[in-house]
Amino acid sequence: MEPEPIQTDEAPKAVAAYAQAVRANGFIFLSGQIPLDPATGQLVEGDVSVQARRVMDNLAAVLRAAGSDFSRVAKATIYLTDMEDFAKVNDVYASYFTATSKPARAAIAVSALPRGARVEIEMIALDRG
Repeated sequence: MEPEPIQTDEAPKAVAAYAQAVRANGFIFLSGQIPLDPATGQLVEGDVSVQARRVMDNLAAVLRAAGSDFSRVAKATIYLTDMEDFAKVNDVYASYFTATSKPARAAIAVSALPRGARVEIEMIALDRG
């Protein structure tokens, strides 16, 4: 079975050679989202909390396009350009999950992210059952 690309106009268009997500073998692999406004393609202005909320909203849009939601996310990876931002990003991130739907997760410090973003998040979700 070939991987099936998933695309929605409710999330930013890919800024390089990748799909917003791919459905394959019972999983949905979501590409990393940075805080781009889907309407303008520009980085949102504001602190890291504002950026994290835009990232999570972009991921929610891709999940919806795949017929899924945050309750089906099995793994998330958060990339931060400054680990001092961890608590603020974690607060925003946690608000999108219930007490019983918290996925496995890693948070990684990186030297830079595309377009000067301070946070990027990628996810793996279970496909519809």
